[in-house]
Amino acid sequence: MALDKGIFQRTELLFGKEKMDEIALKKVIIFGIGGVGSWCAESLVRTGIRHLTLVDSDRVCITNINRQVHATTETVGEVKTDALKKRLLEINPSAEIQTFQKIYEPETSDSFDLDSYDYIIDAIDSLTNKIDLIRKATRTRAVFVSSMGASLKLDPTQIRVAEFWKVKGCPFGSIIRKKMRKGDLPAKEFMCVYSEELLENKGSGPSCGTEKCLCPKSKNAAGGPELANHEWCSQKAVINGTVAHITAIYGFTLAGLIIQHMYNEA
Repeated sequence: MALDKGIFQRTELLFGKEKMDEIALKKVIIFGIGGVGSWCAESLVRTGIRHLTLVDSDRVCITNINRQVHATTETVGEVKTDALKKRLLEINPSAEIQTFQKIYEPETSDSFDLDSYDYIIDAIDSLTNKIDLIRKATRTRAVFVSSMGASLKLDPTQIRVAEFWKVKGCPFGSIIRKKMRKGDLPAKEFMCVYSEELLENKGSGPSCGTEKCLCPKSKNAAGGPELANHEWCSQKAVINGTVAHITAIYGFTLAGLIIQHMYNEA
């Protein structure tokens, strides 16, 4: 349609029409649409990805506003997947955005049909669930990329890309590799975004200024009663400081790895 032509004109100048048509057919799934995953999703849609699946169980919390693209004072309390889908469709109304307000974990992994995707993106915080996704995603035909820890960082020039086993200086990555060696190893190599920088929290206090997250959670009941009031703030054992430019660069870099692969694909 004419609108699509205008949206992607500058990208098509770089890629060519044939490659843009190929990109539009690719199926991508992102697990976790927080500070990293939300920017990754935005970059992909702005580049021409039409078939995108968003997976996240959470709702927008007021503490998300400092780093998540769909989090504003107007969206606090909304289901994250719904809020981001709305934004992405405002960018490209022709995009096909599928959403799951669901937790990825070993018990739910079969419900996502990983083999049906061309690209799988991991932006999950949970260690156990992240390891399970790595094991299962690397056993599919899909290209898989993963984000390591993005908190406690400030210097954008220290952000790096490396194959999983070559990531260094990232405590989160180190823990994942240690636990991975105790079970099934990844079935194939995959690239990770990481940084060796590690700062310390200088502030203190509960996540939302109270002992329990009090962000409103009733704007949208999508996901069923078991997730109607779901939020992670009050359930996390450790909450570390994060800033938008770091999480956004992580997300954009993941998107860049995916788009670069599509561009170079014969």
